Amino acid sequence: MAGRDQEIIASVHRTYEAFSRGDFEAAMEIAHPEIEFVSVGEQSELRGADALRAWMEPDAFEEQQIQPREIRIQGNKVLVRQHARVRGGGSGIELDIDLWAVWTLDDDGLVRRIESFLIHQEDEALEAAELEG
Repeated sequence: MAGRDQEIIASVHRTYEAFSRGDFEAAMEIAHPEIEFVSVGEQSELRGADALRAWMEPDAFEEQQIQPREIRIQGNKVLVRQHARVRGGGSGIELDIDLWAVWTLDDDGLVRRIESFLIHQEDEALEAAELEG
């Protein structure tokens, strides 16, 4: 594995670890100021680091953790199979779900775009990551 790929993988792990411990400032360190975030479902696309940072703040959740399970790199695309675990604040309801995320990096290694897919949307995630199944 090339040195660049190892650096990207380490950066992805650091970002997920920071998010999961609630250190959102550290999680945003690799975000481009004009990052775009496309979530699953009917949520609107977020544009800009400030909007993404605000989205990270837990409002309905007392705990939110996301762990990368698999990372594949193709050029400036990073495909992450991730496991999310959240617990509702007040309700205590827990959600465990696997998702795909496709990160698009710029030439400086900053994340320009994150696109999320449900686990059954693997084909769409692979296509977005410019990978084959």
